[in-house]
Amino acid sequence: MNRLTFKNGIRLLLIAILFLGTITITSLGTIMNPASAQANKPTIVLVHGAFAESSSWNGVLTKLITKGYPTVAVANPLRGVKSDADYVASALEDIKGPIVLVAHSYGGSVITNAVNGNKNVKALVYVAGFAPEAGETAGELSGRYPGSTLTPTLAPPVVLPDGGKDLYIQQSKFHAQFAADLPASDAELMASTQRPIVEAAFSEASGAPAWKSIPSWFIYGERDLNIPAAVHAFMAKRANSKETIAVKGASHVVMISHADAVAKLIDRAATAS
Repeated sequence: MNRLTFKNGIRLLLIAILFLGTITITSLGTIMNPASAQANKPTIVLVHGAFAESSSWNGVLTKLITKGYPTVAVANPLRGVKSDADYVASALEDIKGPIVLVAHSYGGSVITNAVNGNKNVKALVYVAGFAPEAGETAGELSGRYPGSTLTPTLAPPVVLPDGGKDLYIQQSKFHAQFAADLPASDAELMASTQRPIVEAAFSEASGAPAWKSIPSWFIYGERDLNIPAAVHAFMAKRANSKETIAVKGASHVVMISHADAVAKLIDRAATAS
């Protein structure tokens, strides 16, 4: 091999190394900076309801994260509509860019009151959730149509130091009442880890509803024993829901038993917003 051929070979090798190095750095940049892949997507904020916790969103979160959405599952204090809404509102203030606000059950009352003029909130998704009008309460709404069997399944209230009362569902009745379409073993774990809600929260009047100014989407189970399906249908129609899904055979925890359907609805709401 002459000297010229050798030099040309070295030059081509160096070019190849530089090219491959550029590809590697670009690929690592994408992996190390996932925020760049999420830049055009809204943040999905999920709020759990009474007798549940943030982990109830795990199935939905997994699917949303796979789609590249930034996500936050807020720990709802369950101490009262206004105080819980203020807490969620403070969490929203720290999020930059558009937000899709999602809630389950009593959490729906919370997000209805939590927007507080936050212009970043572009969509509301009610997952078996309350969507009260001003002055309405969760207790009144759940009894507007027949079908709720929650009250007889509640355990004796736990009296708090301030005189308030915490409510739990009796563990022996949790499966049938709250999560009938889940395996018994899963419901048993949920019953053991359920978060109590203060009794007064169910009778606290709601403020001006965010769903009057922000587009909303609804999904619920046809066999919801906490909030009857007729109540969900009524609230969705009143809110001029962009899309309403009644999941056949689903219980109150539709976000767990039908996580895929819930995640897809949230995705459509996020895309539309």
